[in-house]
This record gives sequence, structure tokens and C-alpha cells, in this order.
Amino acid sequence: MFGEIEGTGFEVIDPRFKSCTSHARVERLWTGARFSEGPAWFPAGRYLIWSDIPGNRMLRWDETDGSVSEFRTPSNNSNGNTVDREGRLVTCEHLTRSVTRTEYDGSITTIASHFNGKRLNAPNDVVVKSDGSIWFSDPSYGIDHFYEGDQAECEQDGCHVYRVDPATGEVEQRTFDMVRPNGLAFSADEKYLYVSDTGVTHVENGPAHIRKFKVNNDGTLSGGDVLATSTSGLFDGFRLDTLGRIWTSAADGVHCIDTDGTLIGKVRIPEPVGNLTFGGKKKNRLFICGTSSLYAMYVMAVGVAR
Repeated sequence: MFGEIEGTGFEVIDPRFKSCTSHARVERLWTGARFSEGPAWFPAGRYLIWSDIPGNRMLRWDETDGSVSEFRTPSNNSNGNTVDREGRLVTCEHLTRSVTRTEYDGSITTIASHFNGKRLNAPNDVVVKSDGSIWFSDPSYGIDHFYEGDQAECEQDGCHVYRVDPATGEVEQRTFDMVRPNGLAFSADEKYLYVSDTGVTHVENGPAHIRKFKVNNDGTLSGGDVLATSTSGLFDGFRLDTLGRIWTSAADGVHCIDTDGTLIGKVRIPEPVGNLTFGGKKKNRLFICGTSSLYAMYVMAVGVAR
């Protein structure tokens, strides 16, 4: 119905990006959201789940026939989503200020809602490590106003990244100096955790970058140097490919950042991008959540399997 969109495609900034490009072009698969976010690919069913945060719904795109349907309405203003090691949906919910898991029978289990006896801010994005631990960011966007949740006061001392212990379910704070932690992803070997900080939305000249943390054997983090700073809007959600490159959302589309932090190329999208993920049979199809639309294109890269 939509096909290729004029003004989209690859933009090579550094010769290293040429190996990522193909003859494929961006396709718009669907449009009609208020703010698309949190795409998660389910390989067994060949479908994608993503959130329309202010629309208070989750949507489902089916690869077998290209159809889009409502997966869950209301969705508690869901934001980030991922798939755990057992193939279950894990979701960040702004309205309930919690991280939840959808069980095989459709019931919903709360994974995290409090830290130190106080309510979380508004969990934003989430990843699951191979040991079963669940890591999520907790900025305040879902309680800053009524558009993406319910306006409320922060009960925590700031905005942090947390880890949920797979054995005990205990919520453990893992960052201590971020302004508004947002997207997060592990390297392929899980030795590093990358986290974007979109604090410029709340602090003048604040952060708009991605930081690289070392994951220690005890589950704590160290380091945290800035790897790359956005040249167009903010880095929100992002994913890594098998060669360690970061594919991240930005105001003008998707930016591809090499392992040394160099911006090597872009996938141009005609609206700001909030998040993305790799999917398809070969994990080489990039699904892109623009503000109002879902886009996809094939790239010469393979996403890190999760």
C-alpha cells in the first residue's frame, strides 16, 4: 500500500558504511500512531510488536500477510518491549510505572515496580541478558505530563538503570550519574552495556549521547565513557549488529555508529525515529519506529541475537 518513500535511503558518511548498504530501500509498512516506540521481533510467529505510547495501545505487524492489528488495548501506556529467553514479551509501562512480563497464557506478571520501597519513575526501555537478568532504564518521561502516562512526582532520588536478579527478583540500581537514561543494549559477548542519555530534554546543554559501560562479573557496571554524541536530535532506542556497530534512532532517521564511536552512515527517514530492532528470518531486516509510522528496510548487517 505504501511502498518506497521518497527522500529515504542510505547516506554514506564514511567508507566503512558502504559494506552495510544494499539496493533495498525504505518501505513504510503502516502509519497512524501518535508516538511509536519499543519494537520487539518474535521469530517463531514472524511478527513484530510495538507500542503507541500516547495511543495507549500495542500494535502487531504480521510478516506473513503484512497486516497490522491491535495486540493490546489499553496497554498502560507501554513503551519499550523485548523478548526474554523463553520467548515471552517483557514490557515497560508508563501508567503503572512498572516492568511486566506477558505469560504464555496471556496473563501479566509484574517484574519490577518499586526500588527501596518507593515507586519507580516510568520504566522506558528493557533488555534481557543471557543469565535471565532483566535490565531497564527509568527516566521520568511517563510522569512528566499526562500525554504518555499520569503526571506525578518522582519518588526516587533520580533516574537510573536497574537490574532485576533472575533468582531473587530483587531490583538493583546499576547507574548513579545519568540524567535521563533511555535506550540500552548489550554487546554480542555481553561484556559491555551501552546506554543512551537524553538528559538534554531536562537540562540545558545536557547529555544527548551513548555511554559504554563494562559489565563486571558481579553484575555491577564500571567505566561509562561517552562513545558518541548525537548530531541530530537525540539517541533514543538502538540495537547492535554482530560486528559491534550501533544502529540508533535520531531526529533525521537511523544513525550507524562504528565501534570507535564514528558516525559512518544514516538511513534517512522522513520523521523522527524513536526506536528500532532487527528482525526477519535472517535478522537483517531493520524495523524502524518513526513517530507516526512503522518502516523497514534490508541492510547488509545482522542484528545481535537475543
